Amino acid sequence: MPTHSLTLIGQFLRRELRNRFSGSFSGGLWALIQPLVQLAVYTFVFVHVFKARLPGSDAPGFVPFLVTALWPWTAFSEAILRSTTAIQENAALIGKIALPRQVFVFAAVGASFLVHSLGFVAIVLILKLLGHRIDLAGLPLALLLYVPLLLLTTGLALILSALQVFVRDLIQALGQILMLMMFAAPVFYARESLPEHLRHWLDLNPFTFYAESFRSVLLGYGQIDPTRLAIAVLVAVAALLIGSGFFRRLDRHFEDFL
Repeated sequence: MPTHSLTLIGQFLRRELRNRFSGSFSGGLWALIQPLVQLAVYTFVFVHVFKARLPGSDAPGFVPFLVTALWPWTAFSEAILRSTTAIQENAALIGKIALPRQVFVFAAVGASFLVHSLGFVAIVLILKLLGHRIDLAGLPLALLLYVPLLLLTTGLALILSALQVFVRDLIQALGQILMLMMFAAPVFYARESLPEHLRHWLDLNPFTFYAESFRSVLLGYGQIDPTRLAIAVLVAVAALLIGSGFFRRLDRHFEDFL
């Protein structure tokens, strides 16, 4: 990627972050406050109200089980939702300034991943301090898992942001699709909780690998299959390449519809 494009992405990333937190009482501190509030809510609802338990005598507590998959999901889903309207929301700039339109998508995705990955690190450290069974030696590996997830998200975001220019109600349907996708991945439950004949269907959801892999490196809950890892990386790279090509093909028609 040319140096000037990286500079533009950095500038729009800062702009995206500034727009998110400007005018808020806590500013960027909300990136830490939000996961703490969510952690308290989930602990109360799932542990004290629903009495959630995991199968297996060596299973970790439900809160770390949920957190280690939910925070990456939040980064993924928020990045998709925010980036889908990135071209549409920057229509005024697109009509006035000649620049690569992809930078708006990259900035939206990058900001979501930056905010929620920092929140993820904070919440993992807090869980460790609270005495939960967290393997901090796995934290660097967990952060590495964000790389293919980021590539996958960016590829999907490029496709969806381009389509949103022509199909304006796509963003309305996307919220429902993401909710279905979340419940079709083992975010709130373990694979072993499903009937055996249904478990293999989870692998059709690309986020299933990430949910289970984050738990593997941080909680020792399950193992990362090298074959599944290789497939996940290939799918992420393919998504990015396909998304980039799709975006470039539609790019030339954006101004006619904005």
